[in-house]
Amino acid sequence: MRRGFATLAFAAVLAIGAVGYAAENGPPPWAFAANPLAPQPAAPVADDGTQKHVANSSVGLTLSQIKDPFNIPEWHPDNHPAAPDIVTHGRKPGVLGCGYCHLPNGLGRPENAALAGLPAAYITQQIADFRNGARNSAIPDLVPAKLMVGIAKAATDDDIKQAAEYFSGLSFTPWIRVVEAATVPKTHVAGYMLAPDAAGGSEPIGQRIVETPENLAETELRDSGSGFIAYVPPGSIKRGERLVMKGGAGKSMPCGTCHGIDLKGLGPVPPLAGRSPSYVVRQLYDMQHGNRAGLWSPLMVGVVRDLTPEDLVDIAAYTASRRP
Repeated sequence: MRRGFATLAFAAVLAIGAVGYAAENGPPPWAFAANPLAPQPAAPVADDGTQKHVANSSVGLTLSQIKDPFNIPEWHPDNHPAAPDIVTHGRKPGVLGCGYCHLPNGLGRPENAALAGLPAAYITQQIADFRNGARNSAIPDLVPAKLMVGIAKAATDDDIKQAAEYFSGLSFTPWIRVVEAATVPKTHVAGYMLAPDAAGGSEPIGQRIVETPENLAETELRDSGSGFIAYVPPGSIKRGERLVMKGGAGKSMPCGTCHGIDLKGLGPVPPLAGRSPSYVVRQLYDMQHGNRAGLWSPLMVGVVRDLTPEDLVDIAAYTASRRP
């Protein structure tokens, strides 16, 4: 019953409108993109054998090939080095190819982490945190987080080592275009991210970040060459700079102390520059509320404790705007 009430409460936030949210309303629905009011999935689209194509690729793949997480779609095999089998094929029954969700070049999508360039030790520790229950989501049934828990428990230590070393060795390249805007396209939740409404239209951005594909059709085909645009509130980048670089007049502490002055990471501490702002807000929120409590998370408790929902938006807007 408690879960039912929680689901209804989260659904109410979505129904009221996503242009803003108050802390008492729970996780921001634009960052935790899950819609409990969505109807049951439609019947799978039949694969007629037609090959699909994306820009800047000579590869042709059928719908069945695109949807196979144990033989991930490789549209641009030249934009990353040869990957180990655990990344491209996974291991049945429970370990999907890591590159299916995180993409073979490691750039990721708003619903998950960009793994390219993260320290191998950091990736390994996060898998351990998922495995032992220390890392969860503020939305208990959020599919990407639940999927990671299951994969972490099914993966072997060698699986994790190979994947961590591979993704750590990749370069994180510009992938997200950050734009300050008072008015943004209307969106809906699709595939655990925000997608532009087919009917078009616009609405005020309010106090949120709207991160959506630059090309929805190619993103749906899991194209690792098609990035994202993140609309952020006017003035948020400048406000975020004060918080990130100076700690907001004592409210927090400068992020560069641990993440590097250029936000490109420091030792085992992950980089922040250019990363998905939706993902960053989710992690900060989960740390604030004890849902992410892994080995290194206590170091962040004092940092995030006094940050407001508006602060989280501003911080993520600024970090996403920095060149990785």
